[in-house]
Amino acid sequence: MAKESMKAREVKRQKMVKKYAEKRKALKEAGDWEGLQKLPANSSPVRLHNRCKLTGRPKGYMRQFGLSRVMFREMANNGLIPGVRKASW
Repeated sequence: MAKESMKAREVKRQKMVKKYAEKRKALKEAGDWEGLQKLPANSSPVRLHNRCKLTGRPKGYMRQFGLSRVMFREMANNGLIPGVRKASW
């Protein structure tokens, strides 16, 4: 499980990216690179990192479900994810 501070930091980055999205887009279209430099570094979408919604684990993230591989497997085995079954052929 990730530290609470890491999860909180990621949430803070997401809010900041959303807040500055329009301003960033306008500055890029205008070609004002110096104006872009003055925006907060965490307002850049490149700095976001996908994390598991339950545990905050940064690695082994599955975009389709928003979970790490560990939580996905655990939930799938317990039948908590609709439409997902263990493969057998």
